Amino acid sequence: MDNTTAQIRKVELGTGGPLVGIQGFGAMGISAAYGQTDDSAARDTLEATVEAGVTLIDTADMYGVGANEEFLAPFIAAHRHDITLATKFGIEYRADDPGYRAIRNDPAYIKKAVEASLRRLDVEVIDLYYMHRRDPAIPLADSIGAMAELVQEGKIKHLGLSEVTGAELREAHAIHPITALQSEWSVFSRDVEHSAVGAAAALGVAFVPYSPLGRGFLTGAFADATTELSGNDFRKLLPRFTGDNAKANAALLAPLHKIAADHGATTAQIALAWVHHRARTHGLTVVPIPGTRKRSRLLENAAATRITLTPQELTLLEPIAHQVAGDRYADMSLTSAARETQN
Repeated sequence: MDNTTAQIRKVELGTGGPLVGIQGFGAMGISAAYGQTDDSAARDTLEATVEAGVTLIDTADMYGVGANEEFLAPFIAAHRHDITLATKFGIEYRADDPGYRAIRNDPAYIKKAVEASLRRLDVEVIDLYYMHRRDPAIPLADSIGAMAELVQEGKIKHLGLSEVTGAELREAHAIHPITALQSEWSVFSRDVEHSAVGAAAALGVAFVPYSPLGRGFLTGAFADATTELSGNDFRKLLPRFTGDNAKANAALLAPLHKIAADHGATTAQIALAWVHHRARTHGLTVVPIPGTRKRSRLLENAAATRITLTPQELTLLEPIAHQVAGDRYADMSLTSAARETQN
């Protein structure tokens, strides 16, 4: 398939939301989580996003304990009018205490977190501000109320949530309009279809799938992550990338390889095309945010927006998620799936 630079089409991110490229960019991996980074290559990849029309740039304050936001700042300054900037709060890490982690949704923390992100990103306003994870002990009236105040103060433009159930999304949206819901959604991970996707469609909330390539597994690159990933790559801790699970999951990619060959495409492009097709299936705006450190992969991913899968191909992909070995996290307690089980 031709992966040359071409502007992808734009869509409205939720009812009344900003106009963004139909595919965004998850910036976490350019400076955190996936091993050593080549800063020059990462900056070149960021420049390619603008060239390809990939305008939704997604980060979070926890990525590298703020380092990811700082890394993005020069790029944002150079292209502020071309991009929609999204960041998140809610998972607190401390640089001086590597073992510390807390989920914080209390209003005082939210106000502190947004000021820190504004400073690191060197911007006056954040276009889309997500609550990264939900602490059920904090009423949504308190956390969403605090976020709404930030809109009134002009510090953020739009509200987003991540890893919430359909019921939680409806409750939050009744307090203040939610523009986007970000959760994991891919050929391998479809638990969001239980309630969150339907609620988003009904409310006019855009869905922003993170890890639409299964953190790289759907590229076909990992048969055994224990030998193929570097020592500081966090995927070594994920059940789907480990030992027998990794081998079993690699075998599940056979339909993607076949479909990719038929299209003259890669398995990653087919996986992304499947995610884009969810927009038509469920009747909502879907803007996946695959990440990469390479310009060539960025352009490859963008080209996936031009692939249309046939009904027969979609049928081949349909059963895969139910056959995946291992959860998407070793600890699923912070995901929406865990709270769906409790309901």
